[in-house]
Amino acid sequence: MPLVSMRQLLDEAAKGGYGVGAFNVNDMEQIQAIMEAAKETNSPVIIQASRGARQFAQDRYLYHLILAASELYPEIPIAMHQDHGNSFETCKSAIELGFTSVMMDGSLKEDGKTPATFEENVEVTKRVVDYAHERGITVEGEIGVLGGVEDGHGAGGSGLEHITDPDQAVEFAERTGVDALAIAIGTSHGAYKFTKKPDGSVLKMDVLIAIHKRLPNTHLVMHGSSSVPKDLQDIVNQYGGKLKPTWGVPVEEIQLGIRNGVRKINVDTDNRLAMTGAIRKVLWESPEKFDPRDYMKPAREAMKKVVAQRMREFGQAGHGGDYKPISIEEIAKGYKNGTLSTRPLVASK
Repeated sequence: MPLVSMRQLLDEAAKGGYGVGAFNVNDMEQIQAIMEAAKETNSPVIIQASRGARQFAQDRYLYHLILAASELYPEIPIAMHQDHGNSFETCKSAIELGFTSVMMDGSLKEDGKTPATFEENVEVTKRVVDYAHERGITVEGEIGVLGGVEDGHGAGGSGLEHITDPDQAVEFAERTGVDALAIAIGTSHGAYKFTKKPDGSVLKMDVLIAIHKRLPNTHLVMHGSSSVPKDLQDIVNQYGGKLKPTWGVPVEEIQLGIRNGVRKINVDTDNRLAMTGAIRKVLWESPEKFDPRDYMKPAREAMKKVVAQRMREFGQAGHGGDYKPISIEEIAKGYKNGTLSTRPLVASK
């Protein structure tokens, strides 16, 4: 199966009332783990690469690894997504490479650190939407600013400084025509999201629900949504790590989000923890080993287990064969002739 449009995956998820995990990758083993989990659970999947990942692995390597995944698993719909594009040029380069979806994070300026104004965000996101839709490519935008920093991207802070305003979310969706909308509800990049199990004081699910009520047909996105399970932290620390106590986003809160319009859920930290714990365990217990295959194989298996679990928890399991892929060329025609709507349905307050 060729790489498919993320718009199609999210539209189908909306019909089925489930969410789709978007898993970050940097290398071959992570892609293999994701695809084995998708095969085991019969799930559609979004594989995404940040700017940092593209620099680390080099674009061509990543593209051809994901292309190989589509050839080896022809039954699985795969969208290839640029995570947190910081400029029009970054998104354009991803589209030219072959990504089927891009995120234009105009909530921050091009440095990826400084909060942008609302008008700056609208302007650059609309420019990306116009360019991408002409070519059949999905666009995710962001309104509000997440906390934390990951891969050099983020404004820092706790995640509560720039919570999304529902009225601005509506205006942003109307003016840009994005396919998916990432919102800030208190989550953060990285492992250190919360210093206690999150409640309404730090995780604003009421804001998410309010936005969904105003934009009932808009695909919402939860970033910074790794659950950071204690058992994964414990494995890292048991074998020489020094992680401080931390809490992520509980799965039940993500499932509440899915019931209220969330269709894409970004997961990265959980997979990093799983792989790092497995690698530490091998090297701790067998310090004589030096063949990377001795520790990368269990690392890959550990990540696969986490990804498969998330696919089941998000509800995407079992939906990998529900529909035939629509070509990117047909998606482009849909944007042009209006059969693929880019104007959100807005409900009154």
